[in-house]
Amino acid sequence: MKKSKSLLLLLTLVLAVGTLLSACGSNNEKNSANGGNNAATGSNDAANSGEEKLAADQTLRINLSAEPPTFDPAQAQDSQANTVLKTMYEGLTRMDESGEPQPAAAESWKVDGTKYTFTLRQDAKWSNGDPVTASDFVFAWERVLSPNTQPAAPYAYQLYYIKGAQDYNEGKITDFSQVGVKAVDDHTLEVELAAPTPYFLGLTSFYTYYPVHQSVKDDAKWAVDQSKMIVNGAFTLTSWIKGQTIEVSKNENYWDKDNIKLSKITMSLVNSSATELASYQNGELDRAGHPNGEIPTDQIPMLKDQLKDELQIKGIASTYYYEFNVTAEPFDNVNIRKALSMAIDRQAIVDNVTLGGQLPAFGFVPPGIKGVNDEYRTEHKDDYFTENLEEAKKLLEQGMQEKGYTKLPEITLIYNSSDAHKKIALAIADMWKKNLGVDVKTENQEWGVFIENRQNLNYQVARAGWTADYNDPMTFMDMWVTGGGNNDTGFSNEEYDKLIAEAKATDDAAKRDANFAKAEQILIKDNQVLMPIFYYTNVAAEKPYLKGVVLDFSGGIDYSRAYLLEH
Repeated sequence: MKKSKSLLLLLTLVLAVGTLLSACGSNNEKNSANGGNNAATGSNDAANSGEEKLAADQTLRINLSAEPPTFDPAQAQDSQANTVLKTMYEGLTRMDESGEPQPAAAESWKVDGTKYTFTLRQDAKWSNGDPVTASDFVFAWERVLSPNTQPAAPYAYQLYYIKGAQDYNEGKITDFSQVGVKAVDDHTLEVELAAPTPYFLGLTSFYTYYPVHQSVKDDAKWAVDQSKMIVNGAFTLTSWIKGQTIEVSKNENYWDKDNIKLSKITMSLVNSSATELASYQNGELDRAGHPNGEIPTDQIPMLKDQLKDELQIKGIASTYYYEFNVTAEPFDNVNIRKALSMAIDRQAIVDNVTLGGQLPAFGFVPPGIKGVNDEYRTEHKDDYFTENLEEAKKLLEQGMQEKGYTKLPEITLIYNSSDAHKKIALAIADMWKKNLGVDVKTENQEWGVFIENRQNLNYQVARAGWTADYNDPMTFMDMWVTGGGNNDTGFSNEEYDKLIAEAKATDDAAKRDANFAKAEQILIKDNQVLMPIFYYTNVAAEKPYLKGVVLDFSGGIDYSRAYLLEH
């Protein structure tokens, strides 16, 4: 089945207009993000004007549909942890709602080719009152890269842009002083990159680049002990009842505390979209839905009328897909992988199951990501395969012959516990059964167990989603290199690795994009390591009295400068 051209054109126009408003333009939060721009930069004009008054109780109430597996920036790799860590930590920069890096722990920086010199704030402090120093960043980054870190940091490769970082991580050099990170003095951090990286400043806002207090050294359990979490962000962790609630409170030692209006953020941990929506409608939550919670998909059409001033549906640079374990039968056969990918109806899924304006996906890099001249997808279309049931049947038969099967063994599809993931999994399993005669067992797993099983290749087919960490195709492509910390498929391809390495070593934008397109073809068209399903939209409901929430182009959310008006 072909993609809807009118729907694709609509999203393209939306994203094009959004480009004028925010870096890649795919998802500024409705009025709260656009109107909260000043709040996000610290001036809070809306809150201080005579027209609007702050609420007496500045407690923000949200829900996380899953408990973050860790509060250790070196080990984090999911959206739940991202949201909480953004309240507790601060990198050298932080991203505004337009996707541009703003001064954070660093008050300024100078760039000379591949050399970055960051000047840290004199008044930046840890929550215990200790000064935040350049050596804290050196310590944290060495910890991420150290081959002795257990478990290994899944995002270590995000620091490979730094000179010598990859060699240190892979044990080729053992002296960290040979890595391009140096504390010149307490407030000066010098970073030398291996090659020009136009998005490096944005990377320094990502949680893998956060500083960590040096008291965590040799303490393996600090990140699961609330009393040991010394942080440098706007909020501190004040309560954590496993499986029930997380609470962060305003950090009085934060350098910009005068511009932090919220006194507290309480996060319930409820894995039920129906319960989350009911809590929102009952006034128990101030925001519901993505990226941390979920609104029931079957309620979206009704809510467009009932909550028309509160419901927000925005395209974001994020992809929903299934990944195959290419080391496990029967998915060690490429033709079987291709058959299953070609045998589903993506338009039917977004029209009848997800209902949030998502777009069918036939590639991995989503709309909204920068390219040479405009968006990457403007120059390189996502046409790496088509839905073709007859061809799928032929490929399945060919794959079964190659494997010596007379019947395909039962397949187990795993997904993390979520109403939406369950509905999608059941719909796809039904399509595979009806179209190919394939028996599929669907299995939901708790988030932490699910992540561990994927990392350990303990699965056949698994639900997955990837959100941009920065506005460049590289954020979607370098994760699939051999041995990559987020490569949970067992995929390894020398040509793919070479294309990504070349793209990292050049600042020629046209060459980089050409390499990405070739790599995407290897990943999807040639090997079908992934089964793209749709490009996400952010579906959320937000009370009109909540302001200053920053939702960036990728769907990442920052509550640190949010505030509540009287209502």
